[in-house]
Amino acid sequence: MKIINLFIYPIKSCQGISLTKAEITPKGLRDFFQPTFYDRQFMLVDKNGKFLTQRQHPQLATIRVTINENKLYLRTENVNISEFELIPDDNKKEIEVNIWRDSTIAIDQGDEVANWFTEALKIDKSCRLVQQSNKHIRPINRQYSTQENQPVSFSDGFPFLLTNTGSLDELNRHLQTKYPANQLVIKMECFRPNIVVETSDPFIEDTWQKIQIGNVNFDIVKPCSRCIVTTTDQKTGQVDRTKEPLLTLSSFRNTPDGIMFGQNMIAQNEGIVNIGDNLTVQNS
Repeated sequence: MKIINLFIYPIKSCQGISLTKAEITPKGLRDFFQPTFYDRQFMLVDKNGKFLTQRQHPQLATIRVTINENKLYLRTENVNISEFELIPDDNKKEIEVNIWRDSTIAIDQGDEVANWFTEALKIDKSCRLVQQSNKHIRPINRQYSTQENQPVSFSDGFPFLLTNTGSLDELNRHLQTKYPANQLVIKMECFRPNIVVETSDPFIEDTWQKIQIGNVNFDIVKPCSRCIVTTTDQKTGQVDRTKEPLLTLSSFRNTPDGIMFGQNMIAQNEGIVNIGDNLTVQNS
């Protein structure tokens, strides 16, 4: 079992960035070569501070994010909208924001980038781009955390999401059986993972409690319940009208807690992970 992909999503619900090497931090993956940026460091909120995602605005999937020299570059397929260069600023206005049941303080990145997103997303209401504040911890749910005030970024709930190629292969087998003429094949990107491990065993990750990658140990804390975002093309922002692959996934992965694919993890220590690193199971 080895790591074949590492991804961060600097802006929640926008396109991800593939990494070859990443730092494991308490909040999540950090770009090893551009350490200013980490996973889900930024997110969009509405005028009331409530978080916005692809659930409401699937076109967020069309926003391409790249990193260079401590700057974020934002692009859209619309040729009439220029690329936006964002220099994160920790000294801007602090505002209260809400993500799921959590309320925290974040740093508003200003009118210019807010207006760019409003135009790029073609929405008729104002939005703001906010950066997580280092002064205000958003803690992991105490039911699952391994220590007091354990921090997490603007991810849905946990610092790391692991998926398995064997599980995706099994899902695609179900889809091919269901739609033999369509040749429907789902890519891993629709599940927006951080760490992708290559195995031939479908859903073997369900049996893991602790794993090690390089010198970093992880607790497997909770299966990841999936939502309508999985039906959104992560390049075009188009939503599948048949609700695939969520509909098929629900036929064999439905539980009282949701439709499950992937595992949420918490790191026990910091360190470095690379593409090609082996994964070992510490106990099952």
